[in-house]
Amino acid sequence: MTPRTRLPRKVGLVGWAAIGRVVGAALAEHRVPGAALECLVDNRPLGEGAPAPQVTFEEALQRCDLIVEAAGQGVVRAWGERVLTAGADLLIASTGALADEDLAARLLAAGPGRVYFTGGAVGGLDLLQAVRALGPLHTVELTTTKLPGTLEQPWMEKELLTRLRTATGPVEVMTGTARDVPTRFPRSTNVAASVALAVGDLDAVRVRVVADPAARHTRHVVEASGPHGTYRFDVAHLPDPGNPATSRVVPHAVLRSLAALAGRTGQIL
Repeated sequence: MTPRTRLPRKVGLVGWAAIGRVVGAALAEHRVPGAALECLVDNRPLGEGAPAPQVTFEEALQRCDLIVEAAGQGVVRAWGERVLTAGADLLIASTGALADEDLAARLLAAGPGRVYFTGGAVGGLDLLQAVRALGPLHTVELTTTKLPGTLEQPWMEKELLTRLRTATGPVEVMTGTARDVPTRFPRSTNVAASVALAVGDLDAVRVRVVADPAARHTRHVVEASGPHGTYRFDVAHLPDPGNPATSRVVPHAVLRSLAALAGRTGQIL
């Protein structure tokens, strides 16, 4: 039998910051077999050091069959459906945008392109998705702990900002569900939406956001229980030095997802 040959996926990378730079460099150095960096999209001039041509979003749709979002929830809302209806696949890093159920439904229904989500900074989502097939979980709780400065938001009242800036120990910043927390912390709580995607219910995931001035690592603790078992995932990551709101591991999670989409064998699916 003649081995099947696959054409490389032509990748358009949206976003050239903490996540995009790592992903783009790996693609440019051909470290993801079956995927080639075709172009970059960003709202700032990237200059001559960029590893691929900087183009408009419309041109990227014409040139690429896979768009990788590494630029924030706003890009998912503005461009997600257009990518899919144009026939390209879409890999989303900013899963917090999916706290908008209407948007999530539209993306899942759109085509002929296919939408995918990276797990980012949390593990165990594949297992939670498998358990979900057995029936609803009774409880799903997520506690996210980060440095106070990464959690400051324009909507915060002066009293809360003062507590964050003067904290000498852990401070509970917000509790809620995966429906409302990602909208309040658009750059810091994509994990909440990722957990909700895995269990299939935004309201079932209770989220607690904690600021800790001693948090050398960003920590996510997922605890779930149901009729078929109990589950706990506790991860602690070094923050990205260029953007402490995200973890250093996130772009590598994107690259793992890219490798799977490009057809790399040996992947754990």
